[in-house]
Amino acid sequence: MPSLKELRNRIASVKSTQKITKAMQMVAVSKLRRAQSAVEAARPYAQEVEQVLANLAAGVAEGAEAPALLAGNGKDDTHLLVACTGERGLCGGFNTSIVRLTRERADQLLHQGKTVKILCVGRKGYEQLRRTHESAILDHIEVRARAITYDVAEPIAKRVMDLFEAGEFDVCTLFFARFRSVASQVPTAQRLIPPELGPRREGAPVYYYEPDENEILSQLLPRAVKVRIYRALLENMASFFGAQMSAMDNATRNAGEMVKQYTLRYNRSRQAMITTELIEIISGAEAL
Repeated sequence: MPSLKELRNRIASVKSTQKITKAMQMVAVSKLRRAQSAVEAARPYAQEVEQVLANLAAGVAEGAEAPALLAGNGKDDTHLLVACTGERGLCGGFNTSIVRLTRERADQLLHQGKTVKILCVGRKGYEQLRRTHESAILDHIEVRARAITYDVAEPIAKRVMDLFEAGEFDVCTLFFARFRSVASQVPTAQRLIPPELGPRREGAPVYYYEPDENEILSQLLPRAVKVRIYRALLENMASFFGAQMSAMDNATRNAGEMVKQYTLRYNRSRQAMITTELIEIISGAEAL
């Protein structure tokens, strides 16, 4: 059984840890509010870009050659998986859930005889994926910006499009966590190149474009790739702070339970020692 000094040290240690987890929880709450506001502001713009893209794609003249970023290169042999995770841990299963989804897709494609290449955005995803798919990892891009801006997403999008133009892959899929609520972050796979476009919105007006659709698409498609990556990074940031807030709240509660248990053990041990000493004193007095 631990001595009283050891129990006192354990109680002090757990209380110190509890203060740290509580502070991290409060920081995550503050940052989550800003990240959630940024996500909610970016979603309508991203959705409208997707809708305009769908309208343009539907209006491409039949038989006309669509841009490669829209129609792909006609092959499905080499897949690029872009795994977006966090730079830090202490966030529950946030990073692990994205990595698991990426790993499952990679294994599925490899089983089908496809070639898989992985681009890791975020340190934690790289650390986990290199354990099982190190040979498939092309590069690791760190995102250490305090705030996610369009400038953060632009070089990542440029790297992906440069690889596509160089013929390094045929299909690109983006993996991230979509923010639903503080308690719910949904691992999501979104095809980036060629994009998965939904049907034209029912009742939406029909637009006629000048110049023609192909010329507009050549300008809009690279921007759409950047917008998707930008939105994914924003969703990831909000999801990270939501997961971290929940994880630190659980850690704080668990630390409190441990303090109660150690304090109870300490009091029982101390009471037992006092009782033993009293018995010894009484026995000695009776012997006299």
